[in-house]
Amino acid sequence: MLWTVRLCLLLAASSSGVPLDRYSTKGQHKVLLISFDGFRWDYDRNVDTPNLDTMAKDGVKARYVTPPYLTITSPTHFTLLTGRYIENHGVIHNMWFNITTSEKLPYYATQFKNEWWDNGTLPIWITAQRQKMMSTWFSEMDLDFVSLYFGEPDSTGHKYGPDSPERREMVKQVDRTVGYIRSLAEQNGLADSLNIIITADHGMSNVYRNGLVKEITLSRIPGFAFRDIAFHLVDFGPSGMLLPKKGMLDKVYDALKGAHPHLHVFKKEEMPKRLHFATASYPSFSSLTLDMSSTGWFLPVQFNAGEHGFDNEEMDMKPFFRAVGPACQKNLEVGPFETVNIYPLMCHILGIKPDPNCGHLDATKHMLVSATEGKFISVLLLIVVSGILTLQRPSWITWYR
Repeated sequence: MLWTVRLCLLLAASSSGVPLDRYSTKGQHKVLLISFDGFRWDYDRNVDTPNLDTMAKDGVKARYVTPPYLTITSPTHFTLLTGRYIENHGVIHNMWFNITTSEKLPYYATQFKNEWWDNGTLPIWITAQRQKMMSTWFSEMDLDFVSLYFGEPDSTGHKYGPDSPERREMVKQVDRTVGYIRSLAEQNGLADSLNIIITADHGMSNVYRNGLVKEITLSRIPGFAFRDIAFHLVDFGPSGMLLPKKGMLDKVYDALKGAHPHLHVFKKEEMPKRLHFATASYPSFSSLTLDMSSTGWFLPVQFNAGEHGFDNEEMDMKPFFRAVGPACQKNLEVGPFETVNIYPLMCHILGIKPDPNCGHLDATKHMLVSATEGKFISVLLLIVVSGILTLQRPSWITWYR
C-alpha cells in the first residue's frame, strides 16, 4: 500500500565553518525526525511491531513522552520544532483565526498564512540556517536534517477509535514504514551518520456515544448565550476558547463556572501554570477544558470515535518515542520526558547552538553516547521543500525558493 506523506525538507550545501563548542557531537551527525500523528504511547502493546521492537533494541525507547497543552496537532508539532511551550511559540490552535473579522481557516489552509507561523519563534531549520548549516536529501545531497509527517494513525483513530481493529491494523502499517525507512538508510550507507527520531504530537482517547455518556451542550447551560460571545473556537475536540463581547466576560464566566462537573472554565490568567498556556500573546480568551476523569465527556461539535485535545497529564494523550543512530545508546529504555526537550536534543546531535527555548538537554543527554567539543560544520544555503512522498520512492516534489 502506498501512503501519501507530507514532508518538510531542509536543504543546503557546504561552505564556511562555524565553531559550536560544547553543543557538538562526534563526527557529522544527521537527523531524520518522523512524526506519526496520534501514535499513542501504548499502541504497540497489542500489535506485533517487529520493526519498532528492533529499533528499540538498536537504540532508545522512552516509556512515553508528554506533549504540551493544548494536545492538538499544529501547536504540539511547533513545540517539537522550537522547544517552546505553546504560550511561548504562539501557535495555539490548528485553525488560523482573526478575532476582528471572525475568519477561520481549517487545519491544512494555515500553511499559506505566513503570519501564523512567522511569529518570531525560530524552528530548528531556521536555527540551522542562521548558523550557516546546510540541509539536503541525505544520500543525494548530503542532507543534515529532514522532518517527515505521517497523518496516521491519527486519522484511523479518529474514525474508528483507539481500541478498534482498524487502528491496530494501521499500527502494523506504521511499523512496516519504519522498517522500510531504516532499510533505505542502510542501503544508502547512512548507518554511521543518520540518527532517526520517531515520535508523535499527541495520543488519542475513546469518545463514547449512543447513550454511554452525556454530551455537554453549551447552549443549554442557564445564563449562557452565544450572543454574548464576540468570537469562539469550539470546533476541535474537548477544549474550546471563548472571547466574550465587551463587558460580558464576567457574565459568561459566571454562567459556565460550575455549570457541569466535567466542564472547567478558566480566565486566561487563571490557567494552571503547569499547562504553560496562560501567558501567550493571544487575546484574553476564557478557555474551556474538559476533565477526563470520566472518559468520553465531550462538546458535541465533532462526531469522532476517538479524540485528543484533553489535559496533557492524561495517559491517553501521551505519545511514543524512539531514537536510533550513532549518537544514541543501544537497547536503552528511559523514563518519561516532555516533548519540549526534543528540540535541544536534536540541536545537540546536529552540532548547532539552540535558540532560546523551554527544553533542557539534561532531560535526554543520558540517552546519548559521549560527545566531543569544538567541531566545525559547513554550510551555504537553505531551501524549504514541501511535497508528496510515497513509501516506494519520491514521486514528485515541489520546490519553493
